Amino acid sequence: MAQDVKTAPAPQREVETSSHIPVKPLYTPADLKGLDYESEIGYPGEYPFTRGVQATMYRGRLWTMRQYAGMGDAEESNKRYKYLLANGTTGLSVAFDLPTQIGLDSDHPLAGGEVGKVGVAIASIEDMERLFDGIDLTKISTSMTINATASILLALYVAVARRKGADIRKLSGTVQNDVLKEYIARGTYIYPPHQAMRIITDMFAWANENVPDWNTISISGYHMREAGSSAVQEVAFTLGNGMAYVEAAIKAGLDVDKFAPRLSFFFNAHSNFLEEVAKFRAARRMWARIMREHFKARNPRSWMLRFHTQTAGSTLTAQQPENNIVRTAIQALAAVLGGTQSLHTNSFDEALALPTEQAARIALRTQQIIAYESGAPQTIDPLAGSYYIESLTSEIEKRAAEYLGKIEVLGGMLKAIERGYVQQEIQNAAYEYQQQVDQQDAIVVGVNRFEIEEEKPIPIQHIDPALEPKQIERVRALRAKRDPGPCKAALQSVEQAARSGANLMPSIVTAVEACATVGEISDAMRRVFGEYKEAVVI
Repeated sequence: MAQDVKTAPAPQREVETSSHIPVKPLYTPADLKGLDYESEIGYPGEYPFTRGVQATMYRGRLWTMRQYAGMGDAEESNKRYKYLLANGTTGLSVAFDLPTQIGLDSDHPLAGGEVGKVGVAIASIEDMERLFDGIDLTKISTSMTINATASILLALYVAVARRKGADIRKLSGTVQNDVLKEYIARGTYIYPPHQAMRIITDMFAWANENVPDWNTISISGYHMREAGSSAVQEVAFTLGNGMAYVEAAIKAGLDVDKFAPRLSFFFNAHSNFLEEVAKFRAARRMWARIMREHFKARNPRSWMLRFHTQTAGSTLTAQQPENNIVRTAIQALAAVLGGTQSLHTNSFDEALALPTEQAARIALRTQQIIAYESGAPQTIDPLAGSYYIESLTSEIEKRAAEYLGKIEVLGGMLKAIERGYVQQEIQNAAYEYQQQVDQQDAIVVGVNRFEIEEEKPIPIQHIDPALEPKQIERVRALRAKRDPGPCKAALQSVEQAARSGANLMPSIVTAVEACATVGEISDAMRRVFGEYKEAVVI
């Protein structure tokens, strides 16, 4: 009779998160040894805010449900905003076209073919009035994804509110206004970094006095994650940028406890579900410590990391696009369990085109199902105390802190960006991930596994080609009919403020009210500040 031969169990393969953090098969209380619950986890609404910035979180108020939208001209986008509001969105989120983002009017030669394509074309106060026609700006929170020209778009928003007779102190919303990540990952910058930082700190000071409920910056890790950063890098580089803005504002003479409570952040919700939840918790805890210990802020509101989340556009696939609905739902749930204050869910067709109304509605319904059917918001920070979540939160914090230490050695975030360090780290992470996909070490359903041969086409959104010449004509008609004297004087005032070091915002507001265009105001500052040219890193 043959003797039974016992074979050794096959070794388990190494498993890692997207940030190369090893994942054990099982977590136990031993993994939480050394973790001080009082100082590191605590309670919601209390320092260090690991469990959330509000004591009651979603039991007191749900997150703001936004749907990022903007296309064609102001009328087209206004229709989409009213459609979304009618379907239950609780905040507006404006996407601007590339010419608007880089300070070019719609009739500029370099704007050709881009007018209204990836967002709405806004050149003047008349465009802004049409964009928000029939919408009470004091009763809605508006987020504007705009950076290099954020000062001008905020001025336009304020000017339109004044024309409507609104009290501008009652306006609430956010301008992204995060130019540092433009040099790192996105590219819609205009001015050199130091001059761009000056405009930002001018906005901090002006908004604090004039629109006190406005978030003057949304420090964004989203675009760095879209460029290929890991979750750890997203936390480290976002908080590094945040520190640079705080340092610049303090250097400009601002009181940290005056401007810091209006700082906000913008993160990506990616697909590694539990790592994303831990990422949000780690970022909150790190920022609280940075503000209290490094910057010596005394106001507890200065310690709070409040953030908006958008699901990961880079994970959406053109293949089997309906699968994107599931991806978005998972990512949105991670944001909610991570304690976001505001959320945008991507539409399933965005790998192909701007979203259709139906796709945008499904994306909004995804948030509403999480809010009203899933039970996730019924208790505060439901994953707290999980052996894996707490271990992962601490590991992300540790690794992100190591990055911040390296950045400090380089002389701070501006120096690190100028030397190309941050960009190179993100590029390396993106390359590693693409290699994993190519070698099927990372599975993308429908792309490198579970493909299908024939796919039924889905309806996609098309921008009417007639919108561009129509928008160009409007810009030219505005210039022809406006009073040239006040407009010329206002533009000269912007240029003088840029040269003298005076706060730019009052001059910019006067200029937009005199019907100066986005491009003209940007040019007034270009004449003083020049334009940034990216260094070639070899």
